[in-house]
Amino acid sequence: MNDRVSNSAAMTESSAVEIEIATRRLTAALDGLESAVERRRDADRDENELATRIQALGADRSRLADELDGALVKARKLERTNREISDRLDSAIVTIRSVLDTGEDG
Repeated sequence: MNDRVSNSAAMTESSAVEIEIATRRLTAALDGLESAVERRRDADRDENELATRIQALGADRSRLADELDGALVKARKLERTNREISDRLDSAIVTIRSVLDTGEDG
């Protein structure tokens, strides 16, 4: 009977060691899983921040494109007005020279 108690104690001790080893492995696996989850949360947060920034850049780009279109329209109007004024000045100069030339003849 002494052998049975001795074997039983050895098996219990062996089982306790195996349980301890399994518990440590489980704890390490859970720690690894927790770390992976935290990294994933960080990655998701970074991805969301990046998406927000991209959206803001898109809005800025649209606004700037609208402003550029408006500036181009204004520049074309100014060019057209400048040409009209230049033509009128040329016409006025011709008229003034013509009046001066006829005034010198008479």
